Amino acid sequence: MPTHTVNFSAALAAALIVIACSPNGSTPRADATPSGAVAKTAPASPAAPDPMVTAADHGRIQGDSTAKTWVIIASDFQCPYCKQWHEETYAAFIKEYVRSGKVKVAYVNFPLNQHQNAVITAQAAMCAASQNKFWQYHDALFNSQSRWETMQDPRPVLDSLAGTVGVDVPSWGKCVDSGKMLPIIRADRDRLAQAGVQSTPSFLIGDEILAGAQPIEAMRPALDSAIKKNAGTAR
Repeated sequence: MPTHTVNFSAALAAALIVIACSPNGSTPRADATPSGAVAKTAPASPAAPDPMVTAADHGRIQGDSTAKTWVIIASDFQCPYCKQWHEETYAAFIKEYVRSGKVKVAYVNFPLNQHQNAVITAQAAMCAASQNKFWQYHDALFNSQSRWETMQDPRPVLDSLAGTVGVDVPSWGKCVDSGKMLPIIRADRDRLAQAGVQSTPSFLIGDEILAGAQPIEAMRPALDSAIKKNAGTAR
């Protein structure tokens, strides 16, 4: 398992707005009680990190741990433009930049108020991440978005996806029911908002925020610039 964690240290300045889901003046949703789960408030000063939460934070990262350049994907599983980017650009991005060792990438949750199932799907994915199955579940959620996006209770579909991607379903289900991933989802949202993210999908690359369902051609200049800039820095 990688030892690195999600890095928000870069100062993020520029934004290129394309087609994206935005909160329309509302705050991102990460404090409502999601259907199919029991919301619990994390203690202000926990005695020790929950090992499942720590594993989930690591599990939503992919790429060579020695890569010097981070790409943070700010996303909402119910956002149609996040699905569009996943279908049109994700595979090329992973092949060209992640598997080649040029960047390491983390998925960071930015659930929006208007998406009723954004929080429960984020919980489901993070619980899969605790079993090192985040990216498989991530793919399954976007591929099945039309099945669960309007459901009052999407849990039957989420349970089915869990079995499909190969997690230990009883353990995964207990994780979702416990609400233990809600604090990290809230922390994701808050840190992204502080960094300047306003819509999904957004991509934090070096000192830029690219917003919207960007094609790989539009992402290359920011990616290549950040990689070049980091080439001479120490690991």
